[in-house]
Amino acid sequence: MRRIVLTYIFLSVIGIWGAMAQNTLNPMNNRDRFGNQIDPNTQPDNLEDSTNTEIQSLPPKLYMWKLSETLGNRTIIPADTASLNFQSTNLVEGMFGHYNYLGNLGSPRLSRLFFEREESEPTIFMAPFSSFFTRPDQVLFTNSNVPYTNLTYYKAGSKVNGEERFKSYFSVNVNKQLAFGFNIDYLYGRGYYQNQSTSHFNAGLFGSYIGEKYQVQAVYNNFFLKMNENGGIADDQYITRPENMSGGKKEYESTTIPVKLEQSSNRNKDFYIYLTQRYRLGTRRVRNTQEGKPTVSAPKASSSPSSEAEISASNNDIALPNDSIASKSVSTLAAANDSLPSVSTADNDSLFEEEFVPVTSFIHTLKVERSRHQFRSGSEPEGFFPEDYKLYKNYSNDSTTAFSVKNVFGIALLEGFNKYAKAGLTAYISHKFSRYDLMNTDTLTDMRRIRYTEQEIFLGGELAKREGKLLHYNVNGEVGLVDKAIGQFRVNANLDLNFRLWKDTVNFYARGYVSNTLPSFYMRHYHSNHYNWDNDNMDKEFRTRVEGELNISRWGTNLRAGVENIKNYTYFNQSALPEQNGGNIQVLSATLKQDFRLGVFHLDNEVTWQKTSNETVLPLPQLSLYHNFYILAKLAKKVLTVQLGADVRYFTKYNAPAYAPGVQQFHLQPTDDLVEIGGYPIVNVYANLHLKRTRIFAMMYHVNAGMGSANSFLVPHYPINPRLFKIGVSWNFYD
Repeated sequence: MRRIVLTYIFLSVIGIWGAMAQNTLNPMNNRDRFGNQIDPNTQPDNLEDSTNTEIQSLPPKLYMWKLSETLGNRTIIPADTASLNFQSTNLVEGMFGHYNYLGNLGSPRLSRLFFEREESEPTIFMAPFSSFFTRPDQVLFTNSNVPYTNLTYYKAGSKVNGEERFKSYFSVNVNKQLAFGFNIDYLYGRGYYQNQSTSHFNAGLFGSYIGEKYQVQAVYNNFFLKMNENGGIADDQYITRPENMSGGKKEYESTTIPVKLEQSSNRNKDFYIYLTQRYRLGTRRVRNTQEGKPTVSAPKASSSPSSEAEISASNNDIALPNDSIASKSVSTLAAANDSLPSVSTADNDSLFEEEFVPVTSFIHTLKVERSRHQFRSGSEPEGFFPEDYKLYKNYSNDSTTAFSVKNVFGIALLEGFNKYAKAGLTAYISHKFSRYDLMNTDTLTDMRRIRYTEQEIFLGGELAKREGKLLHYNVNGEVGLVDKAIGQFRVNANLDLNFRLWKDTVNFYARGYVSNTLPSFYMRHYHSNHYNWDNDNMDKEFRTRVEGELNISRWGTNLRAGVENIKNYTYFNQSALPEQNGGNIQVLSATLKQDFRLGVFHLDNEVTWQKTSNETVLPLPQLSLYHNFYILAKLAKKVLTVQLGADVRYFTKYNAPAYAPGVQQFHLQPTDDLVEIGGYPIVNVYANLHLKRTRIFAMMYHVNAGMGSANSFLVPHYPINPRLFKIGVSWNFYD
């Protein structure tokens, strides 16, 4: 960790020296009366007025955006400078504690809230690492008038069993249209239990050119995830009843608790290149005024850097937390997409002239990805892995590789292209080639691989209205045409209605989708030492979901509720093998967020209720709670923001999914080893400070360790870390 930080500092110093070397200095004229060398840029034109010279830097202006992966539509988001709850940004369980995980930083996780679970992309092996892996639609692009840098460092525990994470983000503009940057993310969790360490590294490059007619954005990300596997502790009583295991002692050192696996590890390597580009056409005749200017101003395309910078300048100190469902600014969202300015009806006797106004966009999106998974084990206890299929008893060396290329070609008629057109219309076609290499099923000593290839062609369209303040909607659908895509379809619809209620704006959202899709490749095929399946006869999953959301910011209220029906639900059974449920499963869910404030005292609350019609196949906790009580004040002439408080995360007992190291997946608990997880609060106490461009926190994590029932598990047989002191700091630099 220290080596990476020192390397980054060294590269930064060299960059500064390189910039200084670009200035040609005259040793006779660029020294003060004491002989010290000075920067010529600070010298006034008139040396006699040097006492009145004041050197001022440009005020920073920046905006960030994300992309939709299929069509590359942009969504403007505020810069990440949030002062509240910075202490929770590195928790694997998420900002509000929605995730089950193995206890250590960077370990696999699974959301307890069913509506938050995402598809297994790019593979089922990368899906559990959503706290670290960044999808193309999660990458942040930045446009700024000055170079922007963010450095963030988290640390917890000691050098023996603690954890560290270093994140770096840099972006710079060549001009108003062209920008590029890089990000680095390094995570090292030594682990408070044996054979549990994690080491993840991500390095990525990104760039964007947002011109009036041509726009392109590209991303390269490379991930390397290493994780040792211990299979969980040998006996839960080391945590729940330590006096039974340690001769009457009330506690047991976590590092001395025996575990089930040794010399076992998983490795995941993934890289992708994502590129989206569009070319826009269109002109419009406008009437000139007597002064020779158009009656309607001729703004640049609404997604030009200058217009977006002005929109975002007022929001550059606001951020959306990672798990937030707060509504985004309507005007900000509208500015991120292609649209047309309104036409003036002014009637003046003047000449006409043409101006560029985008009417049609030609879209191309490319994604190339390669993902490799490896599981190695040099010592395997008898009975831990399935015995039905086993080529070697004492060791494993499993691996598989997935490679894919996807192209999307589309044409969009932009919103307002015709006076009768109240929405934008897009049509597209996508082609995806996938190749998978699996181990030979006959003998693992045979170096030949079994190769599968699949072709998918989808024809899709989108109808969207993003302009205006009252109503916005988006309907996107696609249907499969070739090979595995035949018979598959997806339809997604989103609507938001914004209206005034007394002195506040109320936001109502409606979301829904219908899909009929084939389970992912690795749910149908996988070969390894202990797990082997070829499920060619799997049926398509048919899903329907309807969800509504009401948000009243002034009251601090957010209410969301929905229902989903699933036919042919695909899951990992008690033996960690894929299986389908032929019937229908319904899931009901409702979440209420309500924040209270009295002076400097704040109480933020979130309550989620959910009900599944089949608890055996799809177990879910009925209640998940999050409460955060804190004091918020501004000190030192309102320059320093101080947040002092405590939060608690809790969910009711249920038969939570177990974890299988051999396939790195969560699965149903075995019937002969069924345990309940939950009914145990996790309490953290923290201090969070925000001074200008610097954020600092100190937190005592799991302060209630060892109290009450001591059932501190989020996954069966995997206890979370004991009481742990954590700190973190984040700097923003605008130069």
